[in-house]
Order: sequence, then C-alpha cells, then structure tokens
Amino acid sequence: MTEKESALLRERVWNDFCERETKNQKRLDEIESCEMHFGEVKMRYGMSVLGEPEENGYPLYIALHGGGHSDTPDMNDSQWEHMKVYYRDGVKNGIYVACRGVRDTWNAHANPESYPLYDELISNMLLFKNVDPNRVYIMGFSCGGDGVYMITPFMSDRFAAANMSAGCPNGVRLKNLRNMAFIIQAGERDYFFRRNELIAEYDEYLDTLAEEYGGFIHEANVHFDKAHNFRDNDPNFTPRAVMKDNAAWLREGNREYIEKDTHAVSFLKQHVRNPYPDRVVWNLAQRAPLREHTNFYWLGADPSVTEGEIVASFDREKNEVVIESATAAEFSVYYNEKMFASRPNIVIKAEGVSVVDKEYCPECLAKETCEQNMDPNFIFTGRIDFIKK
Repeated sequence: MTEKESALLRERVWNDFCERETKNQKRLDEIESCEMHFGEVKMRYGMSVLGEPEENGYPLYIALHGGGHSDTPDMNDSQWEHMKVYYRDGVKNGIYVACRGVRDTWNAHANPESYPLYDELISNMLLFKNVDPNRVYIMGFSCGGDGVYMITPFMSDRFAAANMSAGCPNGVRLKNLRNMAFIIQAGERDYFFRRNELIAEYDEYLDTLAEEYGGFIHEANVHFDKAHNFRDNDPNFTPRAVMKDNAAWLREGNREYIEKDTHAVSFLKQHVRNPYPDRVVWNLAQRAPLREHTNFYWLGADPSVTEGEIVASFDREKNEVVIESATAAEFSVYYNEKMFASRPNIVIKAEGVSVVDKEYCPECLAKETCEQNMDPNFIFTGRIDFIKK
C-alpha cells in the first residue's frame, strides 16, 4: 500500500465513521443531555464553548472536581458546580467540560466505569463539537487531582497534557506518561497524605524517568506558604510564589521561592499531542479493565494482556522499528503512512521477541482501529505481531 493509498483509506474510514455516528441516537441524546451511561453508573458534565475554533478545531479541557467519599451526593454536587467555573475563565478559546464523578467514593473520578466514559466523552466532542484530537487536556483539584494521577497512566495517549493540583498519587507509577506533558502542584502546608512532599518526590521521580527514557516533560510547583488551597486558576494569570528548588526545600528546608504563572491552562495549552512519538514506554499492568482498547499510541496488545512492559521506538528515515525491551507475552506494532509506507521495507530489530509471520487486510485494520480508538490519528493500515521467545 502506498502512502497516498493509506492516507485516502484512513480518511474514508474516518468520514464513514463520522457520518454514521453523528446520526447515532445514543450519542445525540448524550450530547444533548450532557449525560452518559455505562452499566449502572452515569457521568454528567457541564459544558462551556468559549471563543472560536483554531485551524484544527477547539482544544478540549476536561476538569475534575474535588470532594470524594461521601454518604450523600451533596458535597460532590457542590464541588462539581464549583468546577464548572473554576478553571473556565482561563480558557479563551476551547470547550470546557466539568465532569461529575460517577460515584461518591474516594476515587470518584477513577471508578472502573470512568475510563470508557472518558473515551465516549472525547469521541463525542470530536464528532459534535469540532475538537482537535491532538489538543485534549485533563485537569483536577483535590479529589480531582487524585483522579488525574490515576487516570493518566491508563490513557495518557488520549491527552496532550495534564494538570494535577492538590491531590495524592496513591503510589501510582508514571512510566506511561513519557509522551504526555504533566504539571503537578500542591501547597507547602498541605500536610494531609503528604501531598506537599509528594510533589517534590514525584518531581525527582519524573526527572529520573526523563533521564532514562527521554521525554517526560513535566513541571512541579510547591506553592509557598499555602495550605490545601492555592491559586492555579487566577484568570489574570498573576505570578505566584513557588519553591525555587523542590529538592532543597524537601531535604534542607530551603524556602527560597520564585514567582511564576501557575495557572493550569497556561501550562496545558502549550502542548500538542504527537500521536506517533518516536519512542513509547508501556506498562501493561496499567490497563483499565472495562476499556476494550487494544492500542496505546502505535503499540497494541489484546486487552487480556495485563502484565509486562514494552519499550519500543521507530525511525521513519531509516524505516526501522526497534523493540528495545519487552516482557509482555505478545503484542503488536501498528503503523500507517505517517510512520511507514509499506511493510516489506520495514527493518525490524528486536531483542527477546520473535516476529509472527502474518499479513493483515489494510481496510479491515483501518475499520477495526477506527471503531476501537474513535480517533482519526489512531487509524492504522498495517500491523506487525511479536511474541515473547
């Protein structure tokens, strides 16, 4: 298949998908009611359309409220109402969506059903609201920050960047965030769950990952003399005092500070997703069980594969795929003309895995990956399978 043929096939498959799904009554009801259902739960959201779309459409800002565990919905409902406006004034052009947690639990935003609902939300915004799939962002405060910590490793390929404010990571690992920009923030005096100290510790953790794998663009702000609440949403973008050196503050008590714009939107809007990063790090233990997605960027594995790790890279100029390391039992590399033109010319370098000799129908692959990923960038026309030796 030539590059032109691949591009035309992907365009046709996406247009057919949009033609069908924009007439889907379920989706029409969801976008009209601002409410989606999965199993026994529902996800409601408030939505504001701000400014004018850019060349590739509107950026999408998904905002998660504080609150969490409660015997009644009142607290979370109140926090949700607040989040409908909390970051909104910082968005000059974009779609601002504030999601209500699906249950009144400590992990209100990261229940098992939450993940397929975020997929549905994003796809609806692409279909009906002219959203740029490469400028989808997620942000949250307090319990919403917990949600950002938990959600992003499971679906970081959907987001260009994320902001976590005043939340707790609950021990989450972040290897899957190599290609998603991340900002984490907390108040210096937010001692509960060690939220303050964990900002500095995770800053170092992300530094270590960046040194080992490249990527992992990140920023970490410990807000000087602030407790749980601080300004990460000032519509005037006034600079705020944050620690100059997080490690020195943590280890030596050095409270020297600098002033900087800490608005979540200021960081997020700088970043555009690259759906075809030259290197992908994938910890398959971080897969949401109710998502049926096989892909993570251009890697793929059956949803039943929930163990192991893959580090893989590709070079378009050399027409080369390198499996740097892989402990997953079986997985695949997907591609289209944005990566490689055709299978016969691809050079494969792999350690510890064998290539499975199998050919796939390009049109079948394009339709299958379109249906699963619901993203025009993640429609693939080629696939190479690997199995652990």
